[in-house]
Amino acid sequence: MILLLAGTTEARKMGWLLADYGIAAVATLAGETKVPADLGIAVETGGFGGEDGFRAFLAQRGITGVIDATHPFAVRITERTYRICTELGLPYMQLMRPHWEPEPDDTWFMVDDMAQVADFVPQGARVLVAAGRKAAEDLSLPGREVFVRVIDPQPEKDGVTWIVGRPPFSLAEEVDLLRRHRIDWIIAKNAGGAADGKLLAARQLHLPVVMVNRPPAPVTPCRERVQDVLDWVMDL
Repeated sequence: MILLLAGTTEARKMGWLLADYGIAAVATLAGETKVPADLGIAVETGGFGGEDGFRAFLAQRGITGVIDATHPFAVRITERTYRICTELGLPYMQLMRPHWEPEPDDTWFMVDDMAQVADFVPQGARVLVAAGRKAAEDLSLPGREVFVRVIDPQPEKDGVTWIVGRPPFSLAEEVDLLRRHRIDWIIAKNAGGAADGKLLAARQLHLPVVMVNRPPAPVTPCRERVQDVLDWVMDL
C-alpha cells in the first residue's frame, strides 16, 4: 500500500496514475479545503495527530512506500516524513516540482518571507495575493487594496476582497481577472512546476510580482516528474 501525501496539482496527477495502474494506494490531505479535488484513490483528511499518529497510520495501513507530494513550502511535513521513513526503513520519495525562474520580460522582486512584501508594494496599489489564505493572514499591507485568491468562500474581512476559484486557471482567465479587478501588483510563493497562468498574465500585462522564495528544505530522495515517481513505485 502506497501512501500519497497530497496537496498539489502533481499529487492529483500522481493519484490518478496510481489508480490507472491498479496500485493500492491511499492519499492524505491536511483538510484545508472543504471539497478537495478527486484524486482517483481513497483520501483521508485532517492530518495524523503528530508523529505517533503518523507512525500508527503507517503500521495499521501496511504502508510499503511513501510519496511526498506536499507543497514545496510544507517543509516541516517533509522533514518529519523523511526522518520517520528513514528510521523505519520505509521507501520514501519526494515529488518536488522545479522552481519558477523569471524570464527577461518579467519584473520580479524576490523576498524570503511575507513580512518583506510591504517594502516593495507602494501605497494605493491594488494587490492580488495568490499565495494562499494562511499567507495572506501573515501579510500587512495598510494603504493598499488587497484581493486574496482562495478555494473556499471566507468570512468577510476588513480590507480584503476574496476571489474564490479552484486552480489551475488558464492564461485567458488570469488576464481577465487581473483586468477586471484592475490589479497592478501580484504576490506569489515560488511553488514552481509548469508555467503558471498568473505569472504568464503578469508578463503579458507588464505587472510587477513580489515572489516569496522557498524556505530551505531537507535533502531527500527527490524526483521532479510524476512519471519518474511512478517508475520508482513500480520498482518497489
